Amino acid sequence: MVAIRPGLEPGSVAVAAEVALAAFATHLDRCALAANTVTAYRRQAFAYRDWLLARTAEHADAFVDLVGAEAAVTAWRRHLLAGGASPATVNQALAAVTLLYEHGPALRLAVKRARVPKPGAPDALSRAQENAVRRAADRRGPRDAALIAVLLGAGARAEECRRLCVGDVPITARSGTVRLHGKGDEVRTVPLPVPARERLTAWLLVRAELLAARPELADTVGDGVWVGQRGQLSVDGVTDVVRAVGKDAGLPTLRPHRLRHTYATRLREAGADHAQIQALLGHASIETTARYFRNLFPDDEDLGHGAIESMIIPALAEQQRNTGTE
Repeated sequence: MVAIRPGLEPGSVAVAAEVALAAFATHLDRCALAANTVTAYRRQAFAYRDWLLARTAEHADAFVDLVGAEAAVTAWRRHLLAGGASPATVNQALAAVTLLYEHGPALRLAVKRARVPKPGAPDALSRAQENAVRRAADRRGPRDAALIAVLLGAGARAEECRRLCVGDVPITARSGTVRLHGKGDEVRTVPLPVPARERLTAWLLVRAELLAARPELADTVGDGVWVGQRGQLSVDGVTDVVRAVGKDAGLPTLRPHRLRHTYATRLREAGADHAQIQALLGHASIETTARYFRNLFPDDEDLGHGAIESMIIPALAEQQRNTGTE
């Protein structure tokens, strides 16, 4: 029996949502899904609950029957797409909510998934857009400037960026790398270009001063690189920084993965081959990397002489020689 919070009226959407979430949580605790998937599903289910509670007049029957449930979830799907969420994110959200209904009110939804575009060259920023993002990040302060520089300069996933510890970013005046903890606990080391090294160095100095002044925050953050108001940034916190920077740069739908696509595209434009890009991005399959070699139409601007390309490709070649993987 699920205990209902005081103040909630029996039979209300809020009560039904709470009961469904409790059953959903029990299912997630027992299932064999990956930890990251469980976390994402919980986040999406709570997001749906919050969205629904702001619209109870429109969707009072959201947990009454299949018709009401599918109408509510379909409306939420439209809301996510209108807000700039990618098809993959929308489909993850729908998968989570489908489980919510299946293990809560025992309803099997048949809501149309978002159409995922046919695989092609990923949507990278143009040079002008990339520069606008860098300037917007610099204006927001040293932490955001460093975070964006790492995403653009190392091709890190949002989760990889979140997990960074100070020991993962050894930087000197002449060199620097970042150690990224990727999917399946795979670890890869990526050379950092000069702009990323400069901004990370500046942020780590500010971070040290901030934590020295706030010992309670230092206890919460530990060795984590990214500090928020109440502790270490979460994946959502990393995404929020990117979204805020994107908004300032005139790109309101910007997300971390587009910065990763931009990093890989710059490497491809500079002449990196499939194996080099696969190693730097941590792709398990070469087929994933092959997307960056479709539609080879580089910009008219001078390619191959940027900070990323001029350092990372030679550094990777040296790394391959030293490990015998060339």
